[in-house]
Amino acid sequence: MVQNNGRFVCYYRVSTGKQGRSGLGLDAQKAAVTTYLNGGDWSIVDEYTEVESGKRSDRPALDKALAAARLHRASLVVSKVDRLTRSVAFLSRLLEAGVDVRFADLPQIEGATGRFLLQQMVAVAELEAGMISARTKAALAAAKKRGKTLGGNRGVKPTAKMRAASAAALQKRASARAADIAPVIAELQASGKTSLRALAEGLNTRGIPTARGNGIWSAVQVARLLERLN
Repeated sequence: MVQNNGRFVCYYRVSTGKQGRSGLGLDAQKAAVTTYLNGGDWSIVDEYTEVESGKRSDRPALDKALAAARLHRASLVVSKVDRLTRSVAFLSRLLEAGVDVRFADLPQIEGATGRFLLQQMVAVAELEAGMISARTKAALAAAKKRGKTLGGNRGVKPTAKMRAASAAALQKRASARAADIAPVIAELQASGKTSLRALAEGLNTRGIPTARGNGIWSAVQVARLLERLN
C-alpha cells in the first residue's frame, strides 16, 4: 500500500486493438493500480491508454503520460513492469525522462534505489543472471587485486570545467521544464489570459507546480518563464 501525499499519472497498455476496444486486460490493470493507490492522500491528474505491442519503442500515449507527469510533478504509475517494456535500453531511456515511475506489482521500487533495482531486474529478463553475477564479481576481484580503491571519497575537487558542466545541466533542466509548461501558457493566452498576473492565476488554478515544486506562481516567475521560452 502506498502512502503518498502526491499526484499520479496512470499509464495502461494493451497489445491489440481488440483488447483496447473490449477492455480486456485494461480493467485488470486499472484494478491493480487502484489497489496500489489504496489509502493515503493522493490524486490522479490524468490517465493514458496505449494500444501497442510491447516490442515497439514508439509510444505516443506514453510520451504524453511522461509529459503530463513532468508538468504536474507527478509520479507515473503502471500496473506491471511488462506493461512498459522488457527492453533494458528502452527502460533506461524511460527512467532518464525525469519522471518517478511506480509499478503496482513492485510497491517497494521507488526513488533512485528503486530505479537501479528495476534496471537490474529487467536486465535479468534479457540475460542469464549467472553471467551477470559472474562477470561483476570477476571485475571487482580483478580491480581489487590491482590495488584499485572501490567506492569512498577519492579526494576529487570540483574544477571550473566541472562547475560549468553542473551549471549547464541546471540550465538544461530549467529549459526542459519551461518547454513542458509552454503548451499550457499557449492555452491560457488563447483563452484571453495575457497579463502576467492572469497567467500566474491560470497556472495556479490548474495546479501546475513551480520550479521548486511547492510554490505558488507569481507574475515575476511567469515573466522569467516567458523570457526563457523566448
